[in-house]
Parts: sequence; C-alpha cells; structure tokens
Amino acid sequence: MTDPIATRPRRRIAGGALSLFIALAAASVPMGQGRAAEALPQPAHLAGNAASPTVLAARRYAAFWNNGDEAFARAALAPGFTDRTLPPGRPQGIDGPLQASRAFRAAVPDLTAAIEDMVADGDRVAVHLRFRGHFTGRFGEAQGSGQTVDFQAFDLYRVADGRIAENWHLEDNLTLLRQLGIVTQ
Repeated sequence: MTDPIATRPRRRIAGGALSLFIALAAASVPMGQGRAAEALPQPAHLAGNAASPTVLAARRYAAFWNNGDEAFARAALAPGFTDRTLPPGRPQGIDGPLQASRAFRAAVPDLTAAIEDMVADGDRVAVHLRFRGHFTGRFGEAQGSGQTVDFQAFDLYRVADGRIAENWHLEDNLTLLRQLGIVTQ
C-alpha cells in the first residue's frame, strides 16, 4: 500500500514547516503502513488518556487483529515481547501472534476485531475485544460452511517505550469452538 503522506506533493513553506509536519505525521503511524492514526480501531469505551503511548500501542495491536496486517503487530509489540499465557505449540515472541493470526484467518478470512472497552493507567492497558466473522475455511479437521463467529477476548498489556512488552490474555474459546461446530455441548 502506498503511503498517502509520503506521496503528497510537498509545498515549500518558510523554515521547512511542512516537511517537519510530514516527518512527524509519518513517525506517528506504524512503519510501512501508510495509515493515519485515525485508521486504528477506536475503543467504544475508554477510561484513560486517549493520547497516551499505552493506548496507541493497544490500538495498533487491535488493528493487527482487526485486519491481519503484520506491520501493525510489529509496530505494537516490543522486540522482546513476552506472551505470559502462551498456548501450547505457539512460539514465544512476536512470531506467536503472527502465526496465530495467519492460522485463524485461514479459517475465518473476514475476521474483524473491535475494541469494546479499554482501561489504561500507567504502563498497563486492559482491553476487551470482540471478534466477528464467518467460518468459511479450515480449522484443524473442520471445514467451515459460512457459520457466524462472534466471541470475546480480554487482554492485559504492559507497555514499555510505547510498545507492548508483555501480554496476558483470555479468549472465550468454548463459544468459538461451539460456533465452529467442533464442540456441540
């Protein structure tokens, strides 16, 4: 995707003010995204400072889950990111969420994630996410037939230097597995 900020014609303004503005605006979006901060998911409810680096990191990570664009995850997660509730078989670090997203999007290609609630204080952010889509692909041995997927997840992030350093998460997997037809009770 082309970066709309970088491709705009630049006009000369005394002292290079426009160039400075463009550089600052480009620095505020995930690298390689070409997306303004307004493209990040907005929390339906937010308790905390909307302009804080912790909220921005959480919104970038939600954008990754919302559209699968790995550049958002790379912008949101610290290089030494640690998943404190790592599921069996998932690699630790940034590769874990990237792998999980690819696998789940193979099953639910139209997956979206909305931020229902966000509470930010200091270096912590609690996020209530709602995932929706349609199971049209494969999940393990199960083949989807278009059934609706609608489940929730709760995450707690510790943010350092504007990126998520640690994550504790809990997904409503029972609801998800019922919707996928894997669990029938």
